[in-house]
Amino acid sequence: MAMRSIGSLTISFGLVAIPVKLYTATQTANSISFNLLHKGCGSRLKQQYVCLKDGTTVERDDMVKGYEFAKDQYVQFSNEEIKAMEEIGTHSVDIAEFVPIESIDPVYFDKTYYLAPDKGGAKPYGLLNEALKDTKRCAVARWAARGKSYLVALRPVGDVLTMQQLHFATEVRAATEVDVTKPDVKAQELKLAKQLIEQQTTEKFDPTAYVDDVRARVEAAIQKKVEGQEISIAEGPVETGGKVIDLMEALRASLTKTETAKANVAKLGPRKAPKRVEQAEKPARKASKR
Repeated sequence: MAMRSIGSLTISFGLVAIPVKLYTATQTANSISFNLLHKGCGSRLKQQYVCLKDGTTVERDDMVKGYEFAKDQYVQFSNEEIKAMEEIGTHSVDIAEFVPIESIDPVYFDKTYYLAPDKGGAKPYGLLNEALKDTKRCAVARWAARGKSYLVALRPVGDVLTMQQLHFATEVRAATEVDVTKPDVKAQELKLAKQLIEQQTTEKFDPTAYVDDVRARVEAAIQKKVEGQEISIAEGPVETGGKVIDLMEALRASLTKTETAKANVAKLGPRKAPKRVEQAEKPARKASKR
């Protein structure tokens, strides 16, 4: 099934305007969710807001937003006042600069979108995409939507431009805030660690090699419940607590383990990912709406 565009934008590349269509790159809507039900009769529960002062239920018409500037002290804002402070949404992605792709730490990456050329945009779209690939750079730009201002990076993935939302600097905590004492690493330990890394190194990351086993289990359990079957509860892993280990011995054992695993894969072939429980998906979604 072809993707459905969620909007139209215009990339400002110098004096060149590139009309594009916007698509979501991830499928968070496919996540499985559960509703809260009354245990006795199975009916859906309705959320209510209760005043902490007098214990009464408050209707939406009597609600107002407030900001806590000190402990239990608030300043109130009307919807009109909040609306006036919001960023005016635009259909323009204004490129501010070009930077090496590797210069952006992945910690700044947020939601990802795909961009496709809109009417009349095929030629400049392809030109920008090829130029970014050849220069190994990405474009840093600003975009306003839904009352907010976003920092984004435009980068090529094959023949497709992606728009990656970036966190602002104030939203990212510095790694130096984590207190880590640098240990004394012995040369032999480092050598074995590098050997273990080399043993488990592949040419590139293949996301299809990893399967969401938890989702498959949940889908299968939902299907059984829909069919009226009972599901068995498996015991969780036993907590053994932290063990003091000999680092050198652990590294040597890891090397041996990976060598054995590689030998077995060579004999039997790569392990196939388990098939997705397709039958459970439709009932699962239906169940989440009850």
